[in-house]
Amino acid sequence: MSSAIEGYYATLDSGRLDDAVALLAEDIQFAMLLPTGVNLGHGRAAMLEYLQGRPKVNRKHRLLRVATADGVEFAHGAVTENDLTTTGYFLGAMHIDADGLIDRYQVSFSAEFALIPTDFPVEGAAR
Repeated sequence: MSSAIEGYYATLDSGRLDDAVALLAEDIQFAMLLPTGVNLGHGRAAMLEYLQGRPKVNRKHRLLRVATADGVEFAHGAVTENDLTTTGYFLGAMHIDADGLIDRYQVSFSAEFALIPTDFPVEGAAR
């Protein structure tokens, strides 16, 4: 992988949650802005608990754009389930610490809005 954010999503999507969380600093701070509400958390254990509590589906993050600037990495992409259905779009940002670990993570997810036009619309959503 060429960036921490790409490595994180690839590891997460492989189902290796413990390995994904190992890419995070022990004291990571995170904010997830989801249609169901905001999830603020702190620490690897809290992130692992969140990840383990998600519905069990074949979820993948299809990265459409990735950028890096001054220790912060950004990704925009589509989330798919079962390799067929696009459930929405995400915008994530991660700060990388001096040890190369992710120490701050913020992500937003929308079932309807894609930052850039895509060829994989969410069924029934406005584009």
